[in-house]
Amino acid sequence: MYTLTFLVKTFIELYVLVLLLRIWMQCARCDFYNPLAQFVVKLTQPIIGPLRRVIPAIGPIDGASLLLAFILTTLKYPLLVAINNGGFSLSLSLLLIGVLSLLKAAGNLVFWVILIRSIMSWVSQGRSPVDHVLYQLTEPLMSPIRRWLPAMGGIDFSAMIVILILYALNYLGMDLFSNLWVWL
Repeated sequence: MYTLTFLVKTFIELYVLVLLLRIWMQCARCDFYNPLAQFVVKLTQPIIGPLRRVIPAIGPIDGASLLLAFILTTLKYPLLVAINNGGFSLSLSLLLIGVLSLLKAAGNLVFWVILIRSIMSWVSQGRSPVDHVLYQLTEPLMSPIRRWLPAMGGIDFSAMIVILILYALNYLGMDLFSNLWVWL
């Protein structure tokens, strides 16, 4: 059972990250002829394509991708409980858990994209086609910090500041959720 639980959990979390990446790339107006963007679109298009005919976009946000990501994060925990215990139950509190899981997945995505961009800046130095997409995704988050905190000694600390802000938001969310859980 542990293997099946691990596989289902990993598949759902990775697919949610890819869906959120698609939403983020659309909001950031990334170059969709880039190989990374093409990979994300080809991975999500079989499910998102038909859903887009029914579910409209919400401004620059792809409503179909967001809804599918929300459904997957909401059903992840009951599905894992069903695999382990054999019972499947749904409640209204799962909607709140789904929203919080989706926010946490978005934070994880931002963390990993910034980390990969930072590591690739040491290795490829802007020559990879993936670098351009990572730059388009992370620059709106990092440039305000760069204006406030300039590079010191040629080292850019903006990535570290964004990651520290993500950690602070994560802990704030855990505090709020623990207080909210008492009320449920």
